[in-house]
Amino acid sequence: MEIIDYSSEYNEDIKDLLFELQEYICSIDREKYNIITEECREESFKKTIKEVSENNGAIFLAKEDNIIVGFIAGIIIGAENTYEFRGPKTGRVTELIVTKKCRAKGTGQLLLDKIENYFKSKECKRSIIEVFEYNEIGKNFYYKNDYFNRVIDIMKHI
Repeated sequence: MEIIDYSSEYNEDIKDLLFELQEYICSIDREKYNIITEECREESFKKTIKEVSENNGAIFLAKEDNIIVGFIAGIIIGAENTYEFRGPKTGRVTELIVTKKCRAKGTGQLLLDKIENYFKSKECKRSIIEVFEYNEIGKNFYYKNDYFNRVIDIMKHI
């Protein structure tokens, strides 16, 4: 397993992984609010690339036997200093995806370590990530890596 920097030659692989993630999220969405549209593959890729390029971010790829089997994207959020909150410079993981056949082999750990080191190199003091409530596998992975709940959205059907 090799972790490499993003290169546009792997764009189609990233799109495939983003689509695989959307399929997974749809499959575990109890309310069935998440749907996959025709534009999903291209638009989620464009959104990820735009966020990274506009926010001093980075993308790292997991490559095994010349095949991209996972990737992580992260952005930098500046220090928040308002009248009600003083927060440190923060790294935000926007995407972490490992293809199903390569999960539970340490790939996600390698990717997470890589982006956390990137955040540290940019003087971030914390790393955050949003995880879909029903993604028990994802939540357990992050808890195992010392992430914890700080903000929780609570929803009601109306």
